[in-house]
Amino acid sequence: MAIDGEALAQVRKRVAAGGAERYHAANAAKGKLFARERIALLVDEGSFVEDGMYANALADGLPADGVITGNARIDGREVCVMANDSTVKAGSWGARTVEKIIRIIERAYATGVPMVYLVDSAGARITDQVDLFPGRRGAGKIFHNQVKASGSIPQVCALFGPSAAGGAYIPAFCDVVAMVEGNASMYLGSDRMVEMVTGEKTTLEAMGGARVHCAESGVGHFLCKTEQDALDVVRRYLSYLPANWEQQPPAAEAGEPANVDLAALVPASERQAFDMRRYIKGLVDEGSFLEIQALWAKELTVGFARLNGEVIGIVGNNSMFKGGVLFVDSADKATRFVQLCDAFNVPLLFLTDVPGFMVGTAVEKQGIIRHGAKMISAISEATVPKICVVVRKAYGAGLYAMAGPGFEPDATIALPTAKIAVMGAEAAVNAVFANKIAAIADEDERAAFVAERRAEYERDIDIMRLASELVIDAIVEPAELRAELIRRYHAARGKDRTFSRRRHAVTPV
Repeated sequence: MAIDGEALAQVRKRVAAGGAERYHAANAAKGKLFARERIALLVDEGSFVEDGMYANALADGLPADGVITGNARIDGREVCVMANDSTVKAGSWGARTVEKIIRIIERAYATGVPMVYLVDSAGARITDQVDLFPGRRGAGKIFHNQVKASGSIPQVCALFGPSAAGGAYIPAFCDVVAMVEGNASMYLGSDRMVEMVTGEKTTLEAMGGARVHCAESGVGHFLCKTEQDALDVVRRYLSYLPANWEQQPPAAEAGEPANVDLAALVPASERQAFDMRRYIKGLVDEGSFLEIQALWAKELTVGFARLNGEVIGIVGNNSMFKGGVLFVDSADKATRFVQLCDAFNVPLLFLTDVPGFMVGTAVEKQGIIRHGAKMISAISEATVPKICVVVRKAYGAGLYAMAGPGFEPDATIALPTAKIAVMGAEAAVNAVFANKIAAIADEDERAAFVAERRAEYERDIDIMRLASELVIDAIVEPAELRAELIRRYHAARGKDRTFSRRRHAVTPV
């Protein structure tokens, strides 16, 4: 049966309005925007072209079947967008919802453009489970397509409400997740289900809230105060990345660094901490550093920045937190970020001030060897231009994990005060001479012996000696480091990115 223009306009208006007014009011009371408002705030004005608007249009109370999908532009660049409408059955999934999500991911992958997920969903509609859950075009196909697209196109998620049960894997398969504090949550089972299954009494916020995931689990990457902040993060994040793996990151106008005295910032004493984030800001174009996972595994700082207008990814040890020692979480954090940069042709800069990996019973039981092996594998496999700068120290396997000389960096650069060794002088002297030191009764004699052995050790690892033996490629004054990096990254453009004859690696242990 044909439909006349007036009737079509009425249907379009009803679908565009979303769910009942009481659900809009309830969301507004929580500081939540309507899904279509989120899209309008994110994309370039007038650029959104909707797909599947009339899904389930004949059903009562299911406009667009609870999800809005289509193409748009962000800062003039094409993207695909999916947005759950939480005013429609709490953003839950029906069969048409799933089909729309599958289609838009397939389109993003086929056309080679970023995929943006604006998530606010209570998960699958149990009443529709046979239609949406088990089949070849069921919910599992969403995750299959996300995995297929991973590393081919950027996938970024802004989470405004719940992402429940199986639906929690949509954010998990994205490159990054921005979460709105107070409203966003991810969990596999609700608080009621958890109590029923395990007896544990908890809340959604305590179990899977935004701060939990951004500061403790590492599943979230950006903790945002408002929905507008989350949308701004999506836009800024995409500005550092190409549309797909075959393109180069977009360049911008070159800027100057912030006014930071890099030489004065780094203390001579290894026992004195300094903030690597400040060091980064003194190197890169001012205002360009976008830190990722700033609240999680803070002993390692990662993020995007621009160096003379060109995008780079930075991995830096931060002695302000746990002395900059590498733990299980920081190894995971580095692994994923390095893989992200390598996938999208972003050169890597390693700013090294690392005592090594953590030791002890607790971390061994957590699998520090397994996680460290994954980090070192990611460093090895990264074929983008990568430069290791030893800012202060690189001890033990920490040197390996920060792209040291054995891992084919395009350069290993040391500052004049840098030290590279199996371990620090104090630990080394104690390891070798512990019995002899203990046997010296006179306190002054003991101190003199230790000082002499330390001096011998320091001479053995002298940075000029390492340069003379080609362990490092250059010794650079802090004030000259930025210019040196700009020249070296320029020289590394177009490098051969072949790594190994194989289909893919086997993930370490």
